[in-house]
Amino acid sequence: YPDFMVVAEPIELKPGRKDTVMNVILIAEVLSDSTEAYDRSQKFAHYRTMDSFQEYVLIDQYRPHVERYERKSANQWLFTEYNSLEEAFVLSSVGVEIAITDIYESVKFE
Repeated sequence: YPDFMVVAEPIELKPGRKDTVMNVILIAEVLSDSTEAYDRSQKFAHYRTMDSFQEYVLIDQYRPHVERYERKSANQWLFTEYNSLEEAFVLSSVGVEIAITDIYESVKFE
């Protein structure tokens, strides 16, 4: 399951399931040492099979670093990364601007 997701209304569930949403627009994952490889590869590949899926955000929990993938066409994704707490970006799938400092609010890095 994703750490965070935005779903179009009305929610569409996979037939025969009550825990699998099929019309996800945006997914965000907080990366950890144990999940990073899976989140970047197989999980992202699975998410891309959903026609509604437009945006994927990966958040590093160990340093200020956010990666954003935005669907441009069926097989094309635009990658952008942010490495500074002073940066901000727009989640284009939902029309919301978010500051990196807000993502890491109250987080103290070593």
